[in-house]
Amino acid sequence: MSSIQVRRFARIDREQVTALVNAHVGAVVPNVSVSVQGLMSQLEREPGEFIVDPWVAERITLIAIERERVVAAAHLLRYGDDDRVALDYRGAGEIRWLVFWPDAPQAGQELAVACLSQLERWGVRRCYADGSLPAPGVYGVPEQWPHIRAVYEGVGFCHDDPAELVFVARIQDVPRPNRPIAGLTNRRTLGINGTRISAVLGTDVLGYIEVDTNLDSGFRTARFGTWADIGNLHIEEKHRRQGIGRWLLGQAAEWLDLGGVSRLLSYADSTEDAYQAFLASSGFRVLTRTLRGMAKK
Repeated sequence: MSSIQVRRFARIDREQVTALVNAHVGAVVPNVSVSVQGLMSQLEREPGEFIVDPWVAERITLIAIERERVVAAAHLLRYGDDDRVALDYRGAGEIRWLVFWPDAPQAGQELAVACLSQLERWGVRRCYADGSLPAPGVYGVPEQWPHIRAVYEGVGFCHDDPAELVFVARIQDVPRPNRPIAGLTNRRTLGINGTRISAVLGTDVLGYIEVDTNLDSGFRTARFGTWADIGNLHIEEKHRRQGIGRWLLGQAAEWLDLGGVSRLLSYADSTEDAYQAFLASSGFRVLTRTLRGMAKK
């Protein structure tokens, strides 16, 4: 008989579950941790997911106990079945994340089976699996979690889309090139995904970069205040390959450095060779490769 007990999460489990989550976060992003309050907030709702989160109809968190120790945990969502919900999510269920200690593979397996049983009881039409913990840069199934991927694949989830790469640079390593065009100036405004710094020549906007420093809002993380990420980087087609993107990145780094930001994240599909090369030549390195959108066969 298995000594593993799978049950619903209770408040008394919060410290052990947070420690388990932070172990997984720390394997992907250095010196970052989720606060207990931040994790509890995600279990109730995800305010940062202002498009997708309102589609959620039910949530449940399950844990696996072995010898009075929390060795695995998972957070599940059931999406609504009405017209407000995008077609891919309508009537779907998702293992938002599943984590377990690598020395407890049986617990991870049994919890994954319990998750599928819950999704079946909900009567969902399709099942997704992910690893979106409440820490920026930690989503999908990162390559640092082979034990999670093995369990997901063992219960029938697969991945067909290209992998995504998460890049990181130290602000001090991002080059600050001279302006590539005489008369080019920068203009700082509010953008869609953070602070926008535009490259302006006369009355023309040649391109812009947006950087977000609000990565620890809502008590999501205990240590992340010196990190930011690139929300958008766009150069008008006729002005590309003139050094404007690199100059804008340097202008953004100068601005972030003024506020004490020390690390900058960016993201690329594994097929985006040109953007990957741009990041690599601008002081960025690959932090992780991750699989998004695992779905049940």
